[in-house]
Amino acid sequence: MFTTKELLEKVNRYIADWDYSREPKGLYEPIRYVLSLGGKRIRPVLMLMAYNLYKEEVDSVLPVAVGLETYHNYTLLHDDLMDKADMRRNKPTVHKVWNENTAILSGDTMLVLAYQQMCRIDNPVLLKKVLDIFTEMALEIGEGQQYDMEFETRDDVTEEEYIEMIRLKTSVLLASALKIGALLGGASDKEACLLYDYGVQVGLAFQLQDDYLDVYGDPAVFGKKIGGDILCNKKTYMLINALLLADDRQRAELKRWIDAREYEPQEKIQAVTALYDQIGIRELCDKKITAYFEKAGECLNALEVDDCRKQMLREFIGSLIHRNV
Repeated sequence: MFTTKELLEKVNRYIADWDYSREPKGLYEPIRYVLSLGGKRIRPVLMLMAYNLYKEEVDSVLPVAVGLETYHNYTLLHDDLMDKADMRRNKPTVHKVWNENTAILSGDTMLVLAYQQMCRIDNPVLLKKVLDIFTEMALEIGEGQQYDMEFETRDDVTEEEYIEMIRLKTSVLLASALKIGALLGGASDKEACLLYDYGVQVGLAFQLQDDYLDVYGDPAVFGKKIGGDILCNKKTYMLINALLLADDRQRAELKRWIDAREYEPQEKIQAVTALYDQIGIRELCDKKITAYFEKAGECLNALEVDDCRKQMLREFIGSLIHRNV
């Protein structure tokens, strides 16, 4: 089996050598820029790890793995534009380096490039299965993004609705990466579905941790400014539960900050974070994250694969828990 470091190197090498030398440069340079920003490449590495559970040779499925990474970065490019985010991985976002129109068009082109890579599967039966998974995943991610937008104007979002939204927006990509990798590796449908369920649980934990780090993270490690969700009054797991569990005074104070139209950003971040601390939201979120990772572990344990092969996947996912605060 390959180590996660070796798999990451393979993905990065493929991306660096990927020749899509088409014109105009103004369309493709932002794509090169986005993909050059690096990161842990979690989705393609997971796909290759799932494949490697069943087969040794991973180079043949690198195009599919990079297709998933290209799709993921396409969603990030558009998310940054919609959120008006200035930074991604400590670098200016595409719409800041170029402009909003370029970000939209280059993002759309990334989606086409992603499908182009996904189609590089010789087996027609597997190609159909993979494209069905990929297309359903893409639809669900769009649905999750729409729910996320609609939640911005609602004051009655429940925890259950929020969890479903992040399942769609975040989990299905991780889950699909694992399922696609398993199927390409020759896994049974049962095993592939177990890995999909594993990815769903990991994705839920991962997104809740993202919410957590947006409040309590170190910007130098997290790769972007903290407190953005607070400033946008985003209906995160943390805000939803803070409003639910707060006493009358705390709830009134939270609502005052939510309704405020003029404020000093850092003051609002500090005030809302202090309320989260008083209500116990930090500990609540931490326990929820741990619970999802434990459910993921149960799915992985049920997999009928030699345990030593599963251990590397366990360790990789375990490292996500400690992304740093």
